[in-house]
Amino acid sequence: METKRTDKDLLVKGIKTMGLTLVLMFLGPTLFYIGLSNKDKPLFIPILIVASILCVLAIYFAFKGLKTIMDSMFKNS
Repeated sequence: METKRTDKDLLVKGIKTMGLTLVLMFLGPTLFYIGLSNKDKPLFIPILIVASILCVLAIYFAFKGLKTIMDSMFKNS
C-alpha cells in the first residue's frame, strides 16, 4: 500500500499564490475607495478600471492558489 505524501514544491507554489492574493485583496478595494472618493479628478475612471481588474485578479488567484494547495495534498502522483 502506497502512502500519500504532500508535494512540498507544489505546496510552496500555492502558498506564494495565496500571498499574491492577499496583496491584491487589500490593494483592489483600497484603490476602489480612493477612486470613488475623488470623482472630480481626471484619473477617476482609470483608477476604477485598475481597481476592478485587481479585484477580479484577487478572486482568480484565490481559486488558483487553493486548487494548487489542494492538489499538493490530495493528488495521486
